[in-house]
Amino acid sequence: MRTALDVHISEVGPRDGLQSVKATMPTADKCRWIDALAAAGLSEIEVGSFVPAKLLPQMADVAAVVRHALTLTAIYPGLRVMALVPNRRGAEAALTAGVHKLTLPVSASEAHSLANVRKTSAQMVEELRSVVALRNEVAPGVPVEVGLSTAFGCTLQGAVAEDDVIRLALACVEAGVDEVGLSDTTGMAHPAQVRRLFTRLRAELGAHAGAAHMHNTRGLGLANCLAAFDVGVRSFDSSLGGLGGCPYAPGASGNVVTEDLVFMFEAMGVSTGIDLQQLFAAREPLKAGLPGEPVYGMTPEAGLPRGWRA
Repeated sequence: MRTALDVHISEVGPRDGLQSVKATMPTADKCRWIDALAAAGLSEIEVGSFVPAKLLPQMADVAAVVRHALTLTAIYPGLRVMALVPNRRGAEAALTAGVHKLTLPVSASEAHSLANVRKTSAQMVEELRSVVALRNEVAPGVPVEVGLSTAFGCTLQGAVAEDDVIRLALACVEAGVDEVGLSDTTGMAHPAQVRRLFTRLRAELGAHAGAAHMHNTRGLGLANCLAAFDVGVRSFDSSLGGLGGCPYAPGASGNVVTEDLVFMFEAMGVSTGIDLQQLFAAREPLKAGLPGEPVYGMTPEAGLPRGWRA
């Protein structure tokens, strides 16, 4: 039975992780991996993205993966199946498949926005309006969230003004989305910046302020998550084994490792609702589906401390 949590962790590996590797994980292996993630207690899993298969062949089977993931809700009540969509067409396909939540990529960097979705940030806000209108019409109970990419800096553009990030976040809320989080797409954030920008986001957006999506490109992923936690953030994205990165942002690599993030919070006495031993076991179907792909994580390598109790 799932219990009340102090923090909510959303597993993004089956989408953010798999889109960044050259190999395509077979559908059956994806399903076994998602089974193991759900068994470990993850209550939200981003299982894929509804994008053209010619652009991301790793996601060609996303509808089948969603259908499988939805069967797990009979075993794990409260499990939320999420998918990324870049536009209204993707949202139509995702809602038809039955996803519980939509997330859209909106970039604070114009250069990254054009590289990633071939639209300016302002054009993506208009796309948001269209997706929200569709959601309201056909699936009013499905939340729509935005993770503001490159909110802390961009390898294509360089510095990203914090005022621009906040203005864009407010525009997304005005367009009707339920939550707006901040993503360190290229691993350029540091704890002081994270505290400052999330404090502003929460002050401006209130209940619409969303998750922290941090990368470990420069080794500051966990430090940045803790900085966000310190200023009130209670929702975090991470990826099993640290798999992930954006193929349209040069130098972007390494999501925060779910195993290390869960250990940090549980060691602090902050409940995640996730069983670490079962989470470690979920690495096996990942490795089987992507043989030879590097899988990271200090905690699973070292093991849990003697006498460990969550």
